[in-house]
Amino acid sequence: MDKERYRVLIVDDSPTMQLVLTQILSQDPQLEVVGTALDPHQARAAIKELDPDVITLDVEMPGMNGLEFLERLMRLRPMPVVMVSSLTLRGAETSLRALELGAFDCVGKPALNDPQAAEDLCCVIRVAARRRPTMRAPMAAAQAAPARKTTPVCDPAESRLIAIGASTGGVEALIAMLGAFPERCPPTVVTQHMPALFTKPFAARLDRLCAPRVQEAWHGAPIEPGLIYVAPGGKAHLTVRGKPGQLRCHLVESEAVNGHRPSVDVLFESVASATGAKSAGVILTGMGQDGAKGLLTMRQSGSITLGQSEESCVVYGMPKVAFNIGAVQKQSSLQNIAGDLFAAMKETR
Repeated sequence: MDKERYRVLIVDDSPTMQLVLTQILSQDPQLEVVGTALDPHQARAAIKELDPDVITLDVEMPGMNGLEFLERLMRLRPMPVVMVSSLTLRGAETSLRALELGAFDCVGKPALNDPQAAEDLCCVIRVAARRRPTMRAPMAAAQAAPARKTTPVCDPAESRLIAIGASTGGVEALIAMLGAFPERCPPTVVTQHMPALFTKPFAARLDRLCAPRVQEAWHGAPIEPGLIYVAPGGKAHLTVRGKPGQLRCHLVESEAVNGHRPSVDVLFESVASATGAKSAGVILTGMGQDGAKGLLTMRQSGSITLGQSEESCVVYGMPKVAFNIGAVQKQSSLQNIAGDLFAAMKETR
């Protein structure tokens, strides 16, 4: 059973933002702001004194490296941390590194006159507070997925299109999964729930860590073996159009679906329509239900469908809904999901 209230420590170098966050979080009956800190030095003392359930951590703070603080925290006293970013390019790159180091999620700095942003922030903090991170080895995330040149498990020219959807926890999950892909992998498209400024640096980071080429998707981009496209955040949904062997990315500017743009459901449904049984869908860690119905459509069209297992998810939300409605043929741990995917594709070639 959930606790009545979760204790929150706010770490931000701006007293004004501390006040904004305090006012927003105090409106949620399940959240109690027990303290604030201007920098990681004050935060360390406050953690010992106040024993919070969750921390909000400013991405960019002068005078001390917030990433170094986060790394030490996850090694010595792991606890849920939600990064609060100003959504600048520098902030996006720092936030991505923080997610690799074990931060639960990253959200934009909210305004008092934006009720949706306030609601989203409270929701993320509530979910984060229920999670108990485990201790991490120093800098483990940076070494999690070294690029390697491997022999493909199956012939990409004869294989299916792979479509992957992820949300909270997806940064680490995608690095682990795509890090196991061969250099000339089957054509792959990915929708990861992220703010607009995050997806391009995230694709660039994946490109450095993984053997295949990884790019942020662009309208009309050819979908070919050895290429992985990540949906750009913010303004459009990533869809697939054409026929097998002649597929292209299409960016569709339309309303959010399931509260998200890009939406995993929109991607999966377009893949089912364009490729039918010549595709495979994977739904990874994330809050909510985005992607579940789309994955069911893929399975009904003859696609291979996999879901990440509960024990390996940061948040067993999207994969759970997909499994419960019959969209998932097999659940796999994060460690095994790439191998299970390629094995299934080889068996049904």
